[in-house]
Amino acid sequence: MTHLPRHFLNAFPSARHQQGRADKALVLGLLIAAALAAGGYWWWQKNAAGDASQATAAGPAQPGGKSAARGPAGGAAQPVSVGLVDRRDMRVLVSAIGTMNARATAVVRAKVSGELQRLHFKEGDEVKAGQLLAEIDARSYQASYDQAKGALLRDQALLKNAQLDLQRYKDLQAQDSIAGQQVDTQASLVRQYQGTVASDQAQVDAARLQLDYTRITAPIAGRLGLRQADRGNVVNPSDANGIVTITQVKPIDALFAVPEVHVDKLAQRLALGLDMPVELWDREQKNRLAVGRLNALDNSIDVTTGTIKAKAAFDNREGKLFANQFVNVKLQVNLLEQALTVPATAVQNNYVYLVQQDGTVTQRRITVGTADGDRVVVEGELQPGDQVVTDGIDRLREGAAVTVIADDKLQKVDQAVQEAGSQPRGVRNLPPEVRARLATMAPEERRAYLQKLRAERDAAQAKGQTPAAAPAPTAPAAGPAAAPLGPAAAH
Repeated sequence: MTHLPRHFLNAFPSARHQQGRADKALVLGLLIAAALAAGGYWWWQKNAAGDASQATAAGPAQPGGKSAARGPAGGAAQPVSVGLVDRRDMRVLVSAIGTMNARATAVVRAKVSGELQRLHFKEGDEVKAGQLLAEIDARSYQASYDQAKGALLRDQALLKNAQLDLQRYKDLQAQDSIAGQQVDTQASLVRQYQGTVASDQAQVDAARLQLDYTRITAPIAGRLGLRQADRGNVVNPSDANGIVTITQVKPIDALFAVPEVHVDKLAQRLALGLDMPVELWDREQKNRLAVGRLNALDNSIDVTTGTIKAKAAFDNREGKLFANQFVNVKLQVNLLEQALTVPATAVQNNYVYLVQQDGTVTQRRITVGTADGDRVVVEGELQPGDQVVTDGIDRLREGAAVTVIADDKLQKVDQAVQEAGSQPRGVRNLPPEVRARLATMAPEERRAYLQKLRAERDAAQAKGQTPAAAPAPTAPAAGPAAAPLGPAAAH
């Protein structure tokens, strides 16, 4: 609208009044136009949100254009994993923390002093009792032995001569040609030489023993530890560390504590000679190390802890167990035959979700008993062959519809989320059924599809538009069609 000059409006007041009315009309028109634009934008946003919610509620597309299964209230079926209820023999186990204890331990020390000349072993070797381990310089001990042996030979000769003289004296005495006192004196001399020879023989034996001690042998069979003395060192019997330590670990024992409530049952089974298997597991309880048998209980209960010490034996043929090794112990104290069991992951607050014939779930209250591995003994309204939910319990409610998915599919879903976690944020917020559909796609196909979504999102944002719902991905040849993804999946 053309504005009139100020001097013209001052000259003509009526013209100035008309100019003010025109400005007010212009402002009112602009306000009406802005309100209409805001209302149209609100209407467009409402319709777009309604379409998106309808697409989500309808679920992922199925082969033949059918939507996913829906629950009684119209919600999409939840993907879950299931396990079977069955009857099996279940062990009653007592868990404890134990320490491996060598059956015998010996510190190999030198029994005589001398220079260590030779070593005949390697650290960590398995040795037998009496096996030669080391040698000490034996020259001085050999000389002492030879000296003692020479003295013995000399005194043996003197004894022999004295015995011959005694015999001659006895013959002369029989002819009454010699005095009896001389015969008695010679007999005493013979006994004296006999004592000397016996002493010399002891000296020879002692010298021989000292000479044998220069050859150091294994006192017991077992596994050698680290060497404590090197060749050329002078060793003594008083050395605290000795030369090497031998531990007998075949067989080997495990020491652990058992609560006193099990003492009666354990004592009875030991008295009857019944086997009570004992399993050893590593620190993380992921790998079983060995299986043995309980063979002894202590003779008193520790009043401080209320436990009694027990010992189990293991043959340890493969040598996997070491002395002082930490182990987790599982002692079998009983066996429940044909007990009703369910997977341990199916139990939540003394309830399980039972999958019914119509594809819905219902809660069943149970009483939980002993557990053995990934199974647990239960009592309740369950029958062998029933299916109970093991994964996806947190998304369920009474009467919810479910879709059973194999465990490997769920692993693929988690792997897909982990692979996409470094780039798209919205994949983590996808509905479970959409994630399950993504798991059926090959990794290259999934990656290409997500890249396509991101490209469409970036293009829409560059134009200042709201990205439309993503088209459904192309289904694999052998699998169902993948679910459509919304704009959030591209983040």
